[in-house]
Amino acid sequence: MKVVVYLQLLAISVLLSGCWDSTQIDDRALILGLAIDEAGPEASKKEDLANHKERDVKQLNKNMIRLTAQIAVPGRVPLGPGNGGSSDSKKSSPVWVVQVVGHTIEDAMNNLQQEIADPRFLEHLRIIVISENIAERGLDDLNDVFRRNAQVRRSTWLLVTDTKASDLMEVAPPLERVPTLYVLSMLEKSVEMGKFPEMYLSHFWNNGSKLGQNPFLPYISIREGENILINGFAFFRNNKMVGTTSSPIEIGVYMAAKGINPGGYTVLFPVQDTGYVMVRAKKRKSYTKVRIQNGKPHADIDVYIHGELVEKLSANTNIDTTLDLKKIEEEQERRTTMAINDLIKETQKVKSDIFGLGEYVRAHERSYWNENVRAKNDWENLYAGMSIHVNVKVNIRRVGMKVK
Repeated sequence: MKVVVYLQLLAISVLLSGCWDSTQIDDRALILGLAIDEAGPEASKKEDLANHKERDVKQLNKNMIRLTAQIAVPGRVPLGPGNGGSSDSKKSSPVWVVQVVGHTIEDAMNNLQQEIADPRFLEHLRIIVISENIAERGLDDLNDVFRRNAQVRRSTWLLVTDTKASDLMEVAPPLERVPTLYVLSMLEKSVEMGKFPEMYLSHFWNNGSKLGQNPFLPYISIREGENILINGFAFFRNNKMVGTTSSPIEIGVYMAAKGINPGGYTVLFPVQDTGYVMVRAKKRKSYTKVRIQNGKPHADIDVYIHGELVEKLSANTNIDTTLDLKKIEEEQERRTTMAINDLIKETQKVKSDIFGLGEYVRAHERSYWNENVRAKNDWENLYAGMSIHVNVKVNIRRVGMKVK
């Protein structure tokens, strides 16, 4: 009987052990966003030397980075709407912005830890912003350190900006007091509205790992101090930024070529004998076929766009026949075809296959692929000279309540 009692007590003691290794959330430094800029060789004079001796990193001094972290202040992060509006008082700010320098990202992160009391925690990291200079220099270090860290979510957004990346850690428009949460909300709602394709950190890494595709990242700008513009794409090759799109409308062009839904872009263009009109894409479909032609890969991209007429600027003309609608459809087909071809040529110039045409060749022309592609740069050279035919078909299904 005593043996049974002892066994029961032993079993109960296991259940009563609780979370012996738990850490309270208030005892962690919750990092919401990171910004990475170039620091320059003069930054070595301000370094804390927390991870190395000065003599050991002399060759790295010219490539130092400046890391800016946005850390949530417990109890001050708003949990719902109605708490917007920025405040000049640092005491009431929901975030704490800390800036450090380092030779590598992990070196800078360790220097950051030297300046904050609580252990850093990256599971709530949602936004990583890098400057153009960092992107052009290469992301090998960034990919390595964040891939190894189990706390970093694969749904984190990685962005490239044409300004100082640290500036985005301070942007706080009236709609949201927390800059990182505002940028995150803007990106996720853009995906929902068909303004931008999903491009999380996991997508960037996956596309970079494919032999027949190159990755891209959102390219953003700051307008009037506190407005953020999604300016387009930043193209990558060999983990280095090699170019950017010239205007935001090219995001819609790419999504049309890839058949990504929902449709969210509205285009303004002139139509002969009708004037200027605006047509919104509601749904897109795309079919890509590849074949080997004269010993070289060739692709046919067929794009189908279902749209609606949302505005007609000229009051002197009417749209009251199917022939009038046909003119608008044909003009949009011509302009969309030109825009897709221009974007393809732009990416071919820098040998960055963001469309993933190499993956189609790899899947459907396996013998050709095995004979001609040994490494990723082999496909990039083939893509630069690849012939691509684009065919666009537009169908305007709705014209609104008013036709004339």
